[in-house]
Amino acid sequence: MRRAIIISVIFIIIILIISVLFIKDSFVKNDSFVNGTETVYVGVTYCGNSVKDGKALIDKVKHYTNLFVLQSGTLQRDLESVNELGDYAISSGLYFLPYFGYYMEEQFSIWLEAAKQKWGEKLLGIYYSDEPGGKMLDDYVEFKNTQTGDSIMKTTYGDIVVEKSDGVVIHYEIGGLIHLFLPVSYMNFNIIGTEKGVYVTFYPNGSIKIDDSEISSMDMQAIVNEIENLSDYGTYEQLLELRPFKDVHEVADQFITRDQHNIDYLNNSTTVFTSDYALYWFDYLAGYDVILAQIGWNHTLNQDISLVRGASRVQNKEWGIVITWKFTFPPYLDTGSEILNQMRTAYECGAKYFVLFNYYKDADNPYGTLKEEHFQALEYFWSNIIKNSQVVHGSIKADTVLILPKNYGWGMRWPEDKIWGIFKPDEMTQSIWNTLITTLKEHGLKTDIIYEDERLITPQNYKHIYYCNKN
Repeated sequence: MRRAIIISVIFIIIILIISVLFIKDSFVKNDSFVNGTETVYVGVTYCGNSVKDGKALIDKVKHYTNLFVLQSGTLQRDLESVNELGDYAISSGLYFLPYFGYYMEEQFSIWLEAAKQKWGEKLLGIYYSDEPGGKMLDDYVEFKNTQTGDSIMKTTYGDIVVEKSDGVVIHYEIGGLIHLFLPVSYMNFNIIGTEKGVYVTFYPNGSIKIDDSEISSMDMQAIVNEIENLSDYGTYEQLLELRPFKDVHEVADQFITRDQHNIDYLNNSTTVFTSDYALYWFDYLAGYDVILAQIGWNHTLNQDISLVRGASRVQNKEWGIVITWKFTFPPYLDTGSEILNQMRTAYECGAKYFVLFNYYKDADNPYGTLKEEHFQALEYFWSNIIKNSQVVHGSIKADTVLILPKNYGWGMRWPEDKIWGIFKPDEMTQSIWNTLITTLKEHGLKTDIIYEDERLITPQNYKHIYYCNKN
């Protein structure tokens, strides 16, 4: 009898140990607790157009990831497909992060509340818009002057084009020329070739040129005389006074508030993500909770980590990385071994999110641009870095800070990079570049890069503090 009791007790203990181990393994699989303290998230994006292919990708990675990012430009407009893939990802033990480049608030709010109720914490947040800082540097970005109704376009070349409600268009070239279009309603007389209006170029030296070879020299002089009498648009100096974005502070303010309504709405409901490759500091100021720094564009990994980690630390936000293309042609992505090294470096520097960008450009590959070596790297990262207690998350801590001038939104990718995508490099640019290179060379991954801002308190536990030239 006593022997039977002992055997029963031993059997029960074995069952309890197995149960605890199973629960612990399941807990770690779904939530990936780092050293028992903090959750990190590892996953891939799906950018294809098929729910079927999205599910196939989930099945491929679900055993060594805990996050699925739906980043489909097509499926974002189909909430039924978003729901189907969200359900499938979550039932597979993954967190879900859907991307929306835009949304109609009334319809979207209904969907979001239902999604939060259904998925709970497994809905990690909303990935809203993409590359706001990068687009400001390199793309077309439209602003609206709510007071005047003017439409303001920042072009990819760095020019500023202002279109007024009365039809007047002012085009400010980054090089200094100003082009003015005056509709015919501004003219007191009709001239051949000016049925719609006249195009005028103003030069910094004060000269004016009518851009129409069909107008006679006499009529051109008459138009010039009339233009010079205009109270608002008569001279180069008058037009320059009307120019928006006169300095970096005005640009920073406009950038931060441009999409404030939509970001604030999301902030009140969920965690707001975006990814970017520049100006992380200002993305956070605009209201984003999490920035995924794009790694792989042949940028300096050290510099990108220093910028995004510094910005998140001072502003009390979270950060991660998304491994994106190294090439614009096949094989697009870097090697699996290099990607593994990048993820490990970011992990040791304290990143919380790790995502592989998987664009569906190759029709012959069912898993987009991700090759088998990339999946192997992801699996190794999960099994041998995330679950390895010998690799300490956040073990590389910044003890050095480089402080940039307030609102100096320089791209920092090369010495001639534009400032806010609008201004050419100025007298401070080369000095900042030299200080940046020297600091990163001396302190490496222990460097944070931040900006002066009286609204924010710089942590006091930096051992080395470097200020760039003040603006």
